Amino acid sequence: MSTASPKLSVVIPVYNEEATLPALFGRLYPALDQLGISYEILFTNDGSRDKSAALLADQFRARPDVTRVILFNGNFGQHRAILAGFAHARGDCIVTLDADLQNPPEDIGVLLAEFDKGHDYVGSIRRQRNDSLWRHLASRAMNRLREKITRIHMTDQGCMMRAYSRRIIDTINQCNEMHTFIPALAYSFAQNPTEVVVGHEERHAGESKYSLYSLIRLNFDLMTGFSIVPLQFFSMLGMLLSVGSGILVAYMLLRRLLLGPEVEGVFTLFAITFFLIGIALFGIGLLGEYIGRIYHEVRQRPRYLIAGILQAEDDKQ
Repeated sequence: MSTASPKLSVVIPVYNEEATLPALFGRLYPALDQLGISYEILFTNDGSRDKSAALLADQFRARPDVTRVILFNGNFGQHRAILAGFAHARGDCIVTLDADLQNPPEDIGVLLAEFDKGHDYVGSIRRQRNDSLWRHLASRAMNRLREKITRIHMTDQGCMMRAYSRRIIDTINQCNEMHTFIPALAYSFAQNPTEVVVGHEERHAGESKYSLYSLIRLNFDLMTGFSIVPLQFFSMLGMLLSVGSGILVAYMLLRRLLLGPEVEGVFTLFAITFFLIGIALFGIGLLGEYIGRIYHEVRQRPRYLIAGILQAEDDKQ
């Protein structure tokens, strides 16, 4: 491929996917060849500990005209791997795709069809989810909560198969946030977004890299990175509890003056106290999330470190 910008760039983060990569190669390249447009594929190896880097290097040697491989010197996370791909992508349309084949690469054409209609952001909705029940229910609950807090309308936030315009990617590349949620960030920059339904298959091989803790952390990044509504909610809750506590104290004082000292209701007061303490601790923890984001930002450390890039000689600047 020459240095001319291709029509399409496909960005794929890779972390310990040696069992999936051969099948991905076997489906992705034919699917893109059939589109009849110029394209490039950028794989970001996110510090894989298996043979993923070697497989990516072999694939680069097999198709150096359309393949580029970014090699991290450590594990920095899926979203930072995608951001590295964005920083090096040259296409007019950039599509993100997971390496686990849960989203069929053959559906990239569906996204491009909407992109060609003038949409600058094309989200995706999984047609039939093949996740576990708890993942499905948790995702639905977080989608609703996220929409109410951030006002970002994404039907299926867990699907990373999305298409972005060059303008949106250039804007994202100007952002220097350490922790963010790329689909939501792109949506906030979009002028004409839309969504399409895509397929969803069982994971081809291996296990999901997202644990329950990772999913919780991702949703904290999403909510605290795009809204201060949680802080405002606890401010309002604090004021209401203060008013309620004042009323309760006045009632207990009046009761003592009229009826004298009592021992009844002690355990009820303990329960109310523990409840209020729990709310206070949760609010402090939420405040800590925002302070933690500030802490990470002010250190101004690099998002990721690149050990090397595999690309054709014509692509090197």
